Amino acid sequence: MAVEPRKIVTWREVTLVEGGRSAPRPLELIGAAAVVRNPWAGRGFIEDLKPEIHAVAPVLGELLTAQILRLTGGGEAVEGYGKAAVVGTAGEVEHASALIHTLRFGNHYRRAVGAKSYLSFTNTRGGPNCPIVIPLMHKADEGMRSHYLTIQFSILDAPAPDEIVVALGASIGGRPHHRIGDRYKDLEELGGTDV
Repeated sequence: MAVEPRKIVTWREVTLVEGGRSAPRPLELIGAAAVVRNPWAGRGFIEDLKPEIHAVAPVLGELLTAQILRLTGGGEAVEGYGKAAVVGTAGEVEHASALIHTLRFGNHYRRAVGAKSYLSFTNTRGGPNCPIVIPLMHKADEGMRSHYLTIQFSILDAPAPDEIVVALGASIGGRPHHRIGDRYKDLEELGGTDV
């Protein structure tokens, strides 16, 4: 099965001032998305999604990882990371999930950026111009709240009913004036109890 994206969309935002104060270090948020035909659309309920997952997910993982690395300058620059998929209205949310919730997709990105934490995610259904929302967390430490960030953008003509948008997101830096502590400080204050 050939994977031929209809389009690749990249997105970048640089925050220089937050809360009326200059950022000591600008925050860069970067997204890369591929619009592909849903390989299960129009085929009714399919019990075994694995053949298409194995054919499509690795190709998208490699393609989108390369886009992120190109936009960030390399894996070492990436601090926060995440993933998302939006299936068009002729598909199931399971179709969106299938392409991103497999190591065949995510491991390309994890290895390229030297990540230890899991890839935070969203998977949903939507139509053209719907929000593509990518939650981020620090690639090495999921308790580091400075990197709890969200990328949001849209593609005017995607997803069509029979398409899926698959996306990766990255941050270079965390929130400019982070001051809410981290999970570990909370645990310490609560006496080591994870509530």
